[in-house]
Amino acid sequence: MERIAFKLKLKNGMEEEYKKRHDEIWPEMTEILNDAGIHNYSIWLLGNDLFGYYETEDIEYAVKIQKESDVVLKWNEYMSNVIDSILLDDGSYYADVNSMECMFYHK
Repeated sequence: MERIAFKLKLKNGMEEEYKKRHDEIWPEMTEILNDAGIHNYSIWLLGNDLFGYYETEDIEYAVKIQKESDVVLKWNEYMSNVIDSILLDDGSYYADVNSMECMFYHK
């Protein structure tokens, strides 16, 4: 099982809207996450920093499924006005999911 962590920046004053959108996440979006093999997915907020974590058996497969999904592209476009990140042409965010190094793990 691979454990993936990432960080994004929330735009000022968008905490409630970000939470609302995730409370009302599209069923098609959660279906894609399941299809991609993404589980135990959580996102935490500290100030304007969003910290995400999820688990997957195969990160390459998970990334491939998401990049090929029109639903993910639409979700990323929908979220682009609340997240202060660069949206790439392929619909992904400019955030290297491997950029956060795990410094401690207790099973």
